[in-house]
Amino acid sequence: MTSTEDELMSDLMSEPVISLRGVRAELGSRPVLRGIDLTVRRGEVVALLGANGSGKSTAIRTIIGQVPLSGGEIELFGTPRRAFKEWRRVGYVPQRTTAAGGVPATVTEIVASGRLSRARFGLLRKADHEAVRHALELVGMADRARTPSTRSPAASTSAC
Repeated sequence: MTSTEDELMSDLMSEPVISLRGVRAELGSRPVLRGIDLTVRRGEVVALLGANGSGKSTAIRTIIGQVPLSGGEIELFGTPRRAFKEWRRVGYVPQRTTAAGGVPATVTEIVASGRLSRARFGLLRKADHEAVRHALELVGMADRARTPSTRSPAASTSAC
């Protein structure tokens, strides 16, 4: 690589993918997150550890907008979350299948669920299938992917 390529790669690796500043969130009227600061840069691997009920899932759900902020700021890929539109770049695999509506689903179906708006109308493209396979490879789960069966309603809408 040339020095210019090295600099470009260094800039890409230092770009924040997720940035939380002073994030606060409540479930009902109960404060769950209080002043969370976190920056995750491209290429980093982060584990959230803590006791049950400590706010790990709430933090993730707040990042993706499923739990509203009561304070602070969240940016995704350098864009404030409220203005972020490139949701195809974000994946979320919930811990429990009830988050997927209680329908049995494969790992592939869950990863593909972000593309369901097209899938509902039979518009999944080759690029959608490739993006799901690539996402599974990136997180080391490609071996767990399988072709969905017709046993699940999710399979008919998100076959990959």
